[in-house]
Amino acid sequence: MAGLRVRVLGGIAEVARDDWNRLLGSGATPFVDWRWLWALEDSGCASPRAGWVARHVTLWRGERLVAAAPAYLKMDSDGDFSRDFDLASAAIRARRRYYPKLVVGVPFTPVTGRRLLFSPDEEPLPVLRALGDALRDLVKSEGCGTAQVLFPQAEEAEALAEQGFARRVSHQFHWHNEGYRTPDDFLARFSSKRRHMVRRERAAPEKQGIEIRTVRGEELASARKDWGRAAHALHASTVEKLMWGRGWLDRGFYDRIFEVMPEPLEVVAATRGGKLIAGAFNVATPTHLYGRYWGCFEDHPFLHFNVCYYHSVDECIRRGVQVFEGGAGGDHKLARGFLPAETHSAHVFADARLDAAFRAHLDEETRERSEALAAWHRESPILRARGAA
Repeated sequence: MAGLRVRVLGGIAEVARDDWNRLLGSGATPFVDWRWLWALEDSGCASPRAGWVARHVTLWRGERLVAAAPAYLKMDSDGDFSRDFDLASAAIRARRRYYPKLVVGVPFTPVTGRRLLFSPDEEPLPVLRALGDALRDLVKSEGCGTAQVLFPQAEEAEALAEQGFARRVSHQFHWHNEGYRTPDDFLARFSSKRRHMVRRERAAPEKQGIEIRTVRGEELASARKDWGRAAHALHASTVEKLMWGRGWLDRGFYDRIFEVMPEPLEVVAATRGGKLIAGAFNVATPTHLYGRYWGCFEDHPFLHFNVCYYHSVDECIRRGVQVFEGGAGGDHKLARGFLPAETHSAHVFADARLDAAFRAHLDEETRERSEALAAWHRESPILRARGAA
């Protein structure tokens, strides 16, 4: 694109915070805010020693930053939630290069949102094309086997497909606010059997002497260090209990993010006898709530469901939040009113033979997955259609 200069950054600190954040605009989640990326990198959680080598792609018009894509080189797929182990294994069996790969996305954060950021003063399509070309050039110059844009918005994935990227569809479980005025409005959509189950689980905390509330806004900001320590301790408690637990985020990240970016942060705090016994670390915008990590110091039946799901669903209804993304996995969310939602990624492969084979595979896989999700929504065994008897 005429007049644009490409610059690849070795860290988010190489660009001014205000310059980067001017690119966010509509559809950009808090996770691509300069402060979130800085907290990940400055703490060492997303650093070369942790397997994340920053290669943020930026476009400049003179001395003015006009577009950017957060990107990292990786020698594995740990922590990027790409779910590309099938592709990597196939490439290795074929003795073709797959790693290093260029990941466009946010470390440890499988949340859909804008990945290709640009100034509102720029025409979107030319800038998106320029970013796509820059990503392809970076794959060549860095000797990568592939580039993948992870969890972009659907329209971004479509724009990249028009540039020759291969699309891939997967799914998560999201809760959608369909104009509910009260939690009872939502519960009315369940079948009688499932509604009884949910009510029983929801009633457990009161019987256990547990109080659950959301700490946010000024209350959180005024004690940000304390709540940052609490969020880390809760997260660490989960990691330490699981054989497969991965401690991707350390105390340094929590200290930094609660200090520099408290506004969208929330902690769901469960207390018993005035003592914090469990909690969830969430991130919020006026339209979306993102569940990130949870932990507990005491085990109680149904505590996880109440802290991570039910309480925040009620908060979304009360505050008019439209979508609650509760995290990457968990079929158990289905029985609690979270429905499958498409997620997207876009891929290019350096090896021509791999590109042809993988593209055919992804085209067929994407078609099958999209049809399966559409059928599930038509025939949902969980929620009755609005207004159904």
